Amino acid sequence: MFSSLRVRNYRLFFSGQVISNIGTWMQRIAQDWLVFTLSGNNPVALGIAVACQFTPTLLLSLWAGVLADRVDKRRLLMIIQSANCVQAVLLGVLDLAGVAQLWHVYVLCVLLGITSAMEVPTRQSFVAEMVGRDQVANAVALNSSIFNMARIVGPAIAGFAITWVGTGWLFIANAASTVAVISGLALMNPAKLFRGPAVPRGKGQLREGLSYVRRRPDLITVMVLMFFVSTFGITYFTSLPIVAANVFHTEADGYGLLSTLVAVGTFTGALASARRGTRGRPRVRLLVVSGALLGLFEVITAFMPTYLAFGIGLIPLGFATITFLNTANTLVQTSVSPEMRGRVMGLYVLVLIGGNPIGGPMTGWMAETFGGRSPFYLGGGLSLIAAVVCALVLIRRGGVRLPVRRFRTEPRILRR
Repeated sequence: MFSSLRVRNYRLFFSGQVISNIGTWMQRIAQDWLVFTLSGNNPVALGIAVACQFTPTLLLSLWAGVLADRVDKRRLLMIIQSANCVQAVLLGVLDLAGVAQLWHVYVLCVLLGITSAMEVPTRQSFVAEMVGRDQVANAVALNSSIFNMARIVGPAIAGFAITWVGTGWLFIANAASTVAVISGLALMNPAKLFRGPAVPRGKGQLREGLSYVRRRPDLITVMVLMFFVSTFGITYFTSLPIVAANVFHTEADGYGLLSTLVAVGTFTGALASARRGTRGRPRVRLLVVSGALLGLFEVITAFMPTYLAFGIGLIPLGFATITFLNTANTLVQTSVSPEMRGRVMGLYVLVLIGGNPIGGPMTGWMAETFGGRSPFYLGGGLSLIAAVVCALVLIRRGGVRLPVRRFRTEPRILRR
């Protein structure tokens, strides 16, 4: 389950991420609650904040993928983490000084969105450089495990810390946590990285990456399903403060507990994915089934009558969510040629996060118009339909072919 931790460079990265992800989730909970408080518990304001944070992905993630193929990913990540630190400090200072306004939060959400658009495809493609192709599946799953362990610890700390010291100190804590990532990256041995040949600067590289994906029906299927699930299904993370405050009438600690229960499921699912990662590349069937279960569990959870029953329903929903995300990530990373990985991951991140400017405001509008539970049953239903349609397309096609070693090599059958 922990085989990729034998690689020293990855251990340094893993250790830094453990600390930084806890800080990131503390900031996310604090930021959502700050917006909710400043707006007078307005769901639409929360949706706007989400849109501000994720709109830059629409504009920058593809270009970030091209940049990741060209430059030293380790150094680029250090620069990005430094920018994240500055953003968190600014938000914390404004909040602690008592002068924070909604527009301040929106502007800083945009800045965080810019750095995130650059960081995610770079970090995703950097995993293979740290551990090599054979350990990618295991390392991706372990990344998810620490991300979701932080999702358990971070919201639990944040939910109670907000009631004790307010939201401002949580932003400062996140700024301090970025030092762990920067230190881990600085201590790595660049000679031990599994780097492919650097892609020289040239015209048409973004178009070349898009053409590569367009010729790959397997990748198109993954991207289409990912778009629908991430845009309409996984937006339930944004709905949690709305449900906590407007449906079950709890305070910040109630929101933190719901986030923690989601994370119990995602953390368990991430560990299961790490164990599967030692047995090779996952199957396309697992991607479709986990996407369908995600939608089904989300619909079921939406109609849970009590706070406790709703919270328990979030656990299998979290398990299905992380299984779906890990499977999609691993399928993409292990099925593309090294020189195209950054650009393909840029498109993957665009599909994964780029729908949030649509899903965020839509979630707020649905919650205000149809009630706080509506984003769950509508988003879950659309995710379930998308998974069923993709399954029917794959069955009708009768086989998925993909080149797995080098750019423009002969195709090979992906296990179904």
